[in-house]
Amino acid sequence: MGIQKKFLKRKPICKVTFKIPKAVANASQSAHVVGEFNGWSISATPMKKLKNGAFKATVDLKIGRSYQFRYLLDKYNWENDPEADGLLPTPFGDSRNSVIRL
Repeated sequence: MGIQKKFLKRKPICKVTFKIPKAVANASQSAHVVGEFNGWSISATPMKKLKNGAFKATVDLKIGRSYQFRYLLDKYNWENDPEADGLLPTPFGDSRNSVIRL
């Protein structure tokens, strides 16, 4: 997995690029980033499938806070990002969310 952060000099925004490598995507046909920044919508932030089978998406996020998120592959398989800044338990008790701090 991979997260790249690019802080803008003139705005309180960070361009965050989320990446899922081919090995984790495991022949998935679709992927979405689902989190606090998009109201936990499973369709609001689709990831682009790259020629090598990986996925990526870039999101503009406000700096000075943390966001919880997860990846949704093929509309049923949830994945965390091992390169996230942390993990927090979900309200469901059986899983954790990835956290990014800006």
